This record gives sequence, structure tokens and C-alpha cells, in this order.
Amino acid sequence: MTYCLAMRMRDGLVFLSDTRTNAGVDNVGTYRKLHVFRPAPDRLFVLQSAGSLATTQEVLDRLMIDLETPGGHESLASVGHLFEAALYVGRLSQEIANKHHDALQRVGADGTATFILGGQIGDAPPDILLVYPEGNYIRASDEKPFLQIGETKYGKFLLDFAGSLGIDLVTATKIGLGSMMSTARANVGVGPPYDAAVYRAGSFDLDEYRFEVDSVILRELTDVWERHLVGVVHDLPHVALSDLRDADRS
Repeated sequence: MTYCLAMRMRDGLVFLSDTRTNAGVDNVGTYRKLHVFRPAPDRLFVLQSAGSLATTQEVLDRLMIDLETPGGHESLASVGHLFEAALYVGRLSQEIANKHHDALQRVGADGTATFILGGQIGDAPPDILLVYPEGNYIRASDEKPFLQIGETKYGKFLLDFAGSLGIDLVTATKIGLGSMMSTARANVGVGPPYDAAVYRAGSFDLDEYRFEVDSVILRELTDVWERHLVGVVHDLPHVALSDLRDADRS
């Protein structure tokens, strides 16, 4: 399984991805799902992936080949807008999935992949877009300035509750880690190491960090998170079934 999230704040972007892949309880691997491209001084891209690992890796290879091969073809160095980069990634993904579709279908496998593409080109504001297996995309909204792919349901509540355009990048990173830890606690298919990246608008540079399984920071964050959750339960008003029955009678 996979969980990746991206948040768009006024000051920039925050990305978090787990690294666990699961093809059954006895076949668990670790693969990076957060990939960075710096094809020119005026642009930076972060690509997060969920779905078929084989399709993802072929998409990444095709992106690199297009960057390294001279000529007038499309690449991350030639697109003029972030949405054009999203459509380009979507076309590559769809093309690769379609190429292998018949062979995969015969063994009951699905070769599709979903991506989050974020970054900045030139003077345009930084943004994040979710690229579907069908090749189209959506943007994060101002009301819900985040995108998720993979195992999204367990970590969505914290993003809904605390995420807003006005929060700073440090707070956004903490919210993202809380969302990641909630998901990992609920689904063993999601787990560390976690890759984090923070992009400050206009910098065309990225702060990257990997939270390893034995990370002191991750352990402290987990301890604080769990302690406060237990505290919230203790602070809830007293509820007894007898009280509920009496309330219903009245």
C-alpha cells in the first residue's frame, strides 16, 4: 500500500510520502515514492506516486530520457506551465499502462498509477496537481489545500480539520506527519521510512528529510501524538448507558 500527501500553503508546498510497498503479507518492500526534478534554474518539480510500481518506474525513466535526449520533444524542461507538466506525466503513464494492459489483465493485475505533481515554473505561483491514471488532473482548492493518493481515508480527518492556506510551512509539516502517523497506525501497508520535502515559494530549492524507522524525532512525535489522543478521550464528558436511556425517556 501507499500513502502520499501534498499541501499548498501561501508560503510554499509540503510533501510527505511513505516508502512501503506490499504485494502480500510476505512480500513487503521499501521504495522511494517522492522524486525531485530540477531540469532548469527557473523550475522545480516533485512527483509522488501510488499504484503500479513498474508503471511508476517506467514513467520516471521516460521523464529522465526525455530530459537527457536533445531535440524538440516535450520534457519537464520545455513545458511552460505546471498543468502542462501534469498532462505530460499523465500521457506517459497512460501510454505505459496501455502498453502492458493485455499481459497484465491475463494474470489479473492492474498496471495503472496515480501521481501528485507539485512545484513551480518561473513566476507562476507554486501549485500541486493530482494526475489520474486516465491522464487528466485536478488542483487542490483554497478550501482544501491538500491532495492525497493511496491509502487516504485514515489521514484525511487531520488535514480537513487543521489544514488551511494560512498556516506556516513548519505547522503544515507537523500536520502532514500527524496524518501519516494516523494512517500507518491504522494500516500496516503504510509505514516508515517517510520522505518529507518542503518547498519555499520562489526559491527553486527544496529542503528534504527522511524519517527512518528508528528516528528520534519520529518517536517523539508519535509519543506526543498518542499521549494527546489519550488525553482527549479522558476529557470527553461522562457517558453512561443508563444516562442515555433516561435521556431518551424524557
